[in-house]
This record gives sequence, structure tokens and C-alpha cells, in this order.
Amino acid sequence: MEIAKTLARELNKDETAVGNVIALLDEGNTVPFIARYRKEMHGSMDDQTIRLLADRLQYLRNLEARKAEVEAAIGSQGKLTDELRGQIAAAETLAAVEDLYRPYKQKRRTRATVAREKGLEPLAELLFAQTPGCPSPLAAAEAYVDPEKGIENAAEALAGASDIIAENISDDAVIRGGMRGYWLSCGSIVSSAAKKAEDSVYRNYYAFSAAVGKIAGHQVLAINRGEKEGFLKVGVETERENALELIFRRVLKKPACASSEFVKSAAADAYDRLIAPSVEREIRALLTERANEGAIGQFALNLRPLLMQPPVKGFVTMGLDPGYRMGCKVAVVDGTGKVLATDVVYPTYGERQKRECIEKLKTHIKKYAVRHIAIGNGTASRETEAMTVELIKELGKDAGVSYMIVNEAGASVYSASPLAAKEFPEFDVNLRSAVSIARRLQDPLAELVKIDPKSIGVGQYQHDMPEKRLSEALDGVVEDCVNAVGVDVNTASAPLLARVAGLNAGTAENVVRYREENGSFTSRRQLLKVPKLGAKAYEQCAGFLRVPESADVLDHTGVHPESYAAAKKLLALCGYTTEDVGKGNLGHLMERLHAYGEEKAASACGVGLPTLFDVAKELKSPGRDPRDELPAPVLRTDVLEIKDLKPGMELKGTVRNVIDFGAFVDIGVHQDGLVHISEISDRFIRHPSEVLSVGDVVTVWVKDVDEKKGRISLTMKKRILPDASF
Repeated sequence: MEIAKTLARELNKDETAVGNVIALLDEGNTVPFIARYRKEMHGSMDDQTIRLLADRLQYLRNLEARKAEVEAAIGSQGKLTDELRGQIAAAETLAAVEDLYRPYKQKRRTRATVAREKGLEPLAELLFAQTPGCPSPLAAAEAYVDPEKGIENAAEALAGASDIIAENISDDAVIRGGMRGYWLSCGSIVSSAAKKAEDSVYRNYYAFSAAVGKIAGHQVLAINRGEKEGFLKVGVETERENALELIFRRVLKKPACASSEFVKSAAADAYDRLIAPSVEREIRALLTERANEGAIGQFALNLRPLLMQPPVKGFVTMGLDPGYRMGCKVAVVDGTGKVLATDVVYPTYGERQKRECIEKLKTHIKKYAVRHIAIGNGTASRETEAMTVELIKELGKDAGVSYMIVNEAGASVYSASPLAAKEFPEFDVNLRSAVSIARRLQDPLAELVKIDPKSIGVGQYQHDMPEKRLSEALDGVVEDCVNAVGVDVNTASAPLLARVAGLNAGTAENVVRYREENGSFTSRRQLLKVPKLGAKAYEQCAGFLRVPESADVLDHTGVHPESYAAAKKLLALCGYTTEDVGKGNLGHLMERLHAYGEEKAASACGVGLPTLFDVAKELKSPGRDPRDELPAPVLRTDVLEIKDLKPGMELKGTVRNVIDFGAFVDIGVHQDGLVHISEISDRFIRHPSEVLSVGDVVTVWVKDVDEKKGRISLTMKKRILPDASF
């Protein structure tokens, strides 16, 4: 298999570009580095495409390795024919390779194994051949009766021959592939209640059936969990007679002979006893794998915009971690995230305690000039939000204080981690959570990188996913986001630095230790003095690390050091200097570049057009944060309650989670509302992610409210509902 050609066809990319990416990966280059600084070599593929290529590359290489192992194993038995070698070489999946290997694979002791040991294989071959004029099965079996071998009569001989034929049919690669295809196209997943009259979250699956080819991933995962927890019985059903007919076409010869019915019976036994149970397991495993990949992909898709939420920079922020028994934890941090004060208040203990809480928070707000309040969305957040609104009203509009509900998923995991203990040794676990919540509003990316991505609740069934695969996918998203934004080497935490291309936990700690011992970095080249940060790591990380304290303005930008000469040449061609970069005087750079000629300039600078345009973009906006171009988060000063909602009411909200069947939107009520997939767009969409992403600010209309169950149905289709009041 020519892997580069296969990948180029699958990804619809140029084969040379794919080959270049493979070579770059094999040389140890990171995905962010390849995507950003080697565009000329790969046709400007984005990081997600390169990660997909890397995943498929690994699969195809594993496939080739498995083919070699199978060939060697069959060859050692002296059974590898040219035809079989060609079939193995042509196999495009691991399943196809295993089908071909099945007849030669070392098996556990089976009924067919016992029959072969008794010498019944020639009888099985004779009967299976179905040659014209062959003897009847009973007559042929008489010659194999041998009490010494445990064959007391012809019926026992025939039973053994049938077992051999059944196993051979089951091991036939063509039959296996055909049955797998038939079950995939014609089978149905069915589930029923395993416990009588017991209500549960799985009640929708107590009498459920869906075509194997059409069942949604979230349904597969729900059924699997329901089965695991003992609420459901699950199986795959298909038309047995149709499946048998497909097998009969393969094994029965025409014209029929005396042994045809015997072979037909053995084939039916092969299907019922060996093929059907095995294929059912395969189908369930395949559906689960697809559902897992879909869920992991959706988790990754949701995680990216969550990490890339615009920061609320430079403002003193108060973080509130709500709670009942332990009270509400408070942390005030300055514009850089430094902790100014901490406290614990008890707004849910009674009216007197709530008043005390408001007065305490007023004091902190006035003393430290707090502008924003971040409230965690966990236990008691509704009461804390109501108290905050009351607090803001008492402060008055002139105070300019607003609040936002922040997703606190993973905050408790972080606060109890060794990292948090090292960062805040003087605070207890609960107060660390409040600090984390405040910082999540200020810079979501910098704070969320400290948490295992699996603990950030923007997926579905993430705890059922294969842990290694989930971690790989989510870590890739975090890495891409961190490198897309860039990192200030003099202020970044070790966990944030560890996500920079080319660095790891060890070298990140070394960077922090070096700046603690030697003061702030004053140039990118100084990174080479960090222990264990060698030339290759420097090449990978340098462009993503910003050094604002450097005298060289190019160190403040995303221009890679290898392109500094090209950047200076470009500035000279367009009539600028590096001083103009620092002063922000490059407003006409692109016009001058166009007037000079892009291709001519690229040639003069010694770079390709993609790099030239990237350099120009960085020079024009040094230190640009791509998150600043996104819609700002919704900050509120008042609160709605679910009882205030009426059908037809128009609201602004923030998308909190996107799942297979819709999206959950924060509309300023304690309970997020659900926009079902059918209510997202007037046009047909296959998945909500075609329209929505986590963090999107959207306009919605209330469709229905179930106050008792705390359910809010929303729509994004602007239409007049029965009792609409806009």
C-alpha cells in the first residue's frame, strides 16, 4: 500500500503535500509547528487536518505491520499462496486482514478440532465437495466408524463432519465480509427493559428499535450505558432466512447432489452457532467505536470554542464559588489574576446572613474596585446569582459592576490537585476554587489548561469513552488553542507553557525555574539557556512564545526567528523599519506589499507566499490575540427566574454545550434551555455543530416552559408563537 497516495485520496489533498507532512511528522515536528510554519510544504493544511492525517497514518502503518505479521504466520505453516498474499496486500481494513487470517489462526479447542483429531476431515471434504454422483452422507460416514477413536456409529461421524464444515464456512473470509455487510445494511438494534415496571432515565429505550445504519451515536451510548447498569437488554436482529440464503449461494453447488442438504444444514448451524453471535459482537463493537469517535469529535469541537472564549482582560474580578453547607467562597483577583483577598460568606443561611454577605461583598468591591463578578454554575448558584443581582442594584449603575455565570466544571478537581496546592499553598481547597472561577472569566484558556480536559463538561458520555483516545483528542485541541493564541513566556504558568509546541511538563518547569532564578526573559534566544531545552525544542516553540520585554520587537510577535531576516527585508521593501512595528505605524503595509507585488516580494524575502502573508499579518498587528475578534461574553446586571419566562419571549443567550440532538443555552436563568436540533435552523442540518459552537452568543425565543420539571424549550426560528409578546 502506498500510504501517501491513500491518505491523499482520503483527505482530497495533493500527494506531494501529504508526503511532506509525513516526512515532517517522522522528523519529530509538532502539529502546531507544521501547520503554522511549514505551509509551503503542505499547501496550508490546518492543524485539525494534519491531526487527522497523523491519526490515519498511524492506522495505516499498523495495518501494514499487521499484514506482515499475518503473512509471516501463514507462511510459517507453509500455506501462503500467491492468491492469499495478494488478498492480504489488497485488504484495506484490519477487519479484512483478520478475516483472511481466521482459517489459519491458532484456535482454542473446538468441536471441529475434536472432529479433526478423530480423522473426520476427509469425510467433511468429501461431503462439502458435493460432486455429482457422490454417496449419501450416511453411506459415506459408515467408512469412518471407529470405536477406538470415539466414533461409535455413522451419526457420530456425520456430526463431526458437520462441525468441521460449519467451522470452515464460519472462517470463510468472503462469507464473513458478506455477513458483516448484510447486518450493517439490514440489521436493527433492539432494546427492552431488563427490569419490570421500573422508571429510569432509560425509559425511552424500553421498547426501542433502530436500523443499524441509521442509529444515532448518542442512542448507541445511552443503550450501552443502560445495558451496563442493568436497565436494558440489547441485541442486534436481522432476517435469518435472508442471511442463510446469502450463505447458501456461496456454499451450495448446482446441480444438487446427495450431500447438498447435509451441507445446507451445516451452513445453518455455522450461521446460528458461530457466525451470527460473532457478527453481532462485531456490529455492537463497531457501532460503539463509531459512537465513541463521534462523541470524542463533538467533545473536541465543543472544547475548542470554550478554550477560545474571549478573555475579559485587565479588570479586577471577584470569583464566587457557591455552596450551601460550606458557604459561598469568595476570591478577589487583580487584572493579572493575582489574589488580592479571600472570604467566605453565607447568603443561603437566612435573610440576616444574606445581608451580612452583601455588606461584606460591597466592602471588597469598593476597596479593590471590582468591575466583574464570576459565579460558578454549581450547587446554590441560583441563590448566589439572586444575591449578586441584589448587590449590584444596591451599588447602583455608577459602580459599573456586572456578573457572569461561569462553567465551573473541573474547578474542584483543580483545587484539590498538587498543582493548585503548589500555586496556592496558603489557601484551603475551597478558596482555590473561587480563585479559579474568577480567573476563568479573565482568561479562560490560561485557567482551563490546568485541568484535565476530560473534566470540562462540554461533551456527552465522556466518562464512557476510551480514556487514551479521548485524552489524545482533547490534548490536541488544547495544544492547538494555546499555540494559536501564543504565550507570554514571562507570565505563563508551567501548565500553560507545557502545552506550547516542543515543550513538555519538564521543560516548562525549567522555563519557570530559569526566570525565577534569572529574572524575566529579554529575548527569544535566551530560551536556549534553559536546561534541557535544545535546538529542536527551540525550533518548535520559539514562534509561539512571546517576549514583551525584548528589545527586538519581532520577539513580541508570532514571526518565527527563522523568518526574522525575511520580516526585516519585507519592512524595507515597503518603506518601514522595526521601529514602525513597535509604534503600530504599519497601517498601509498590505497596500504597499500589493503595489510592490506579492510574488516578487516573496522571492526577494526568500520565503513562500503563505509565510510572507503570515509575516505581514503579524507585523501589522504584533501580539494579536485571535480571541479578541470573537463576540464578547454576555455580562449581566439582573436575573430572570424560570417563572418569568413566557412562550414567545425573546432572549440573548450563550451556548454552553452542543450535543447530537441540540444545544443547551444559558439565558440568564439558573436552568439552561434546550434548543432541539429541529429548532436550530429553517434549513435541514445533520448536526447542531453545523450552526452552533460553544460560546456563541445567540438570540432565542422561549417555546415552552415546564416549571415543575425545570425544563425550558427554546427555538432559534423567529416566528410568532401562539401567545407571543415581543
